Amino acid sequence: MAREALAQAKADALKRGTLPGQGGKRRQTKLVRVREPGRGGDPKLFSAAIRELLSSRGWEQRAAVGGVFGNWAGIVGPELAEHTRPEHFEEGVLTVAADSTTWATQLRLLSSTLVRRLNEELGHGTVSRVKVTGPSSGPRRTGAWRVR
Repeated sequence: MAREALAQAKADALKRGTLPGQGGKRRQTKLVRVREPGRGGDPKLFSAAIRELLSSRGWEQRAAVGGVFGNWAGIVGPELAEHTRPEHFEEGVLTVAADSTTWATQLRLLSSTLVRRLNEELGHGTVSRVKVTGPSSGPRRTGAWRVR
């Protein structure tokens, strides 16, 4: 009966991964993970997973441009950011709106520096031109009474 109990204890210890007489130390086993179809496998860092997702979908440039829109003050400085805002990015042209004609002119003078700075942030050749728009005064009225 004692032999049966000892044999049973050894079998139970073997199932748990411990060896009898080693004081509860686990036996070193090599685990092999089998990837299941449709599953991602081992866990990844969040930043690596996001980069992989952006890359696989072709959203890298859009995400970078969105970062510029979110960090506009950090790129152009707080004073210029107070009076300008990026509005649209398409085919390498960034459209920026200014709240006055004075700030629109200032931004036009700084456009080559801004293109260089944006390309440093986004990658070479991403921004080819900065288009600056000033405040709109509304549609012009047509009529007979105009100064010529």
